[in-house]
Amino acid sequence: MKDIFTGKVVWITGASSGIGEALVKAFAESGSRVIASSNDSAGLERVKEECSGMKGSVSSVTFDLSDTSDIRTLVDNVIQKEGRVDMLLNIGGISQRALLKDTPLWLDRRIMEINYFGTIALTKAVLPHMIAAGGGHIAATSSISGRFGFPLRSAYSASKQALHGFFETLLLEHHTDNIRVSVIIPGRVQTAISLHALTAAGREHGKMDDGQRGGVTPGKAARQIIRGLSRNRREILVGSSELLMLWIRKYLPALFFRLAGKIKPM
Repeated sequence: MKDIFTGKVVWITGASSGIGEALVKAFAESGSRVIASSNDSAGLERVKEECSGMKGSVSSVTFDLSDTSDIRTLVDNVIQKEGRVDMLLNIGGISQRALLKDTPLWLDRRIMEINYFGTIALTKAVLPHMIAAGGGHIAATSSISGRFGFPLRSAYSASKQALHGFFETLLLEHHTDNIRVSVIIPGRVQTAISLHALTAAGREHGKMDDGQRGGVTPGKAARQIIRGLSRNRREILVGSSELLMLWIRKYLPALFFRLAGKIKPM
């Protein structure tokens, strides 16, 4: 990793597994001061222990993205302890495996609460501190299905598409405050996201999708993200050949709808 991140205070959500965990380890190896967050306190402790002895440091802050009622106090406490936050990487979120017609409205709201409102609540709480410190870098995690609809992902896709509008506006309004903004767009990555995806009944899907099993590793995803962050990319594509669907959707929409209808969604 580039040494430009050495000494930086980097806050990462979704840090107890998958891409978030891989990013925690990569930044800790680079000498960053990492704040690892998740609703899984045991998972965070494991990640912290695995990072012991690295060049940087890892501290943990446990909180649930579905409950941000006290988010400003939490952020103020982090700032008081760490002094600043140079980078905020919003990695945490939840997916879905349910047909639109079977998805109750309360489940749409839950997915939106975690993926959209949880992410923007933390961002809004950190932003004033970054501005006061002279700038910073904020990233949010979307998905390739945050750029188009996809079977069994209606609420998930909607929540991720909403992030694009919010974070593009953030960039436009605050570039003069030296606030850099990136949206991470993963395709298939070998994480537990499909295992924890919510069914129409609100229970965990509990299965690894076939396509996801053949995706890139979290370590490779982290390297792609870090490269994009170091180059200040506004959009960071993560994955492999499945990313071609983004270009097909943009330039050959008729072909996209034919293909998307035939893809096995899980």
